[in-house]
Amino acid sequence: MANEYSDRATLKLALSITDTARDSLLDKALTASSRAIDRQTGRRFWLDASASARVFNPHGRIVRDDRGELFLIDDLGAAGALVVEVGTPGSWTPITDYETWPDNALANGQPITGLLLPTGYWGTDRTRVRVTERWGWPVIPDEIEHATRLQAGRLYRRKDSPEGVAGSAEWGLVRVPRLDPDVLALIEPYTLPGFA
Repeated sequence: MANEYSDRATLKLALSITDTARDSLLDKALTASSRAIDRQTGRRFWLDASASARVFNPHGRIVRDDRGELFLIDDLGAAGALVVEVGTPGSWTPITDYETWPDNALANGQPITGLLLPTGYWGTDRTRVRVTERWGWPVIPDEIEHATRLQAGRLYRRKDSPEGVAGSAEWGLVRVPRLDPDVLALIEPYTLPGFA
């Protein structure tokens, strides 16, 4: 298992499972649920183990207002060794006069999603911005962890309804929807525009 948003022990507790015979099925349900949440939200909620560089074209990623130019980046989960450079591949110039945005994001358990230049410009359409640091979220949000557990429990129980239909003598047969409505409600605030 790697980069799941909940753990097997917590899922087993939620499902009242005490044996180990079904651990591999539970692990697969956790992995599938975590990746489904990634796809649904358009982002991922784990933090890279080491820093890596990403190169961005500023076109369409700059918001200008009276504070300066805000350059929108992918979710950045750390800033201790943040390196920001502008230029072209093979010729990079470090810059240091930026501010991370939103303010106090990492302290609030949220990622940095932008770099603000109070004065100056990020460059032209031919300029690129290279950002090096650990990508992802600093911590997995509680709502994402709970949504993963709900969806994983549901996927695990799908072995009993392989045709996508569940039911009981009390309420009859019901078609099982793609994602649980409670899961959708939990992850909706974390969904990037254009996803969902």
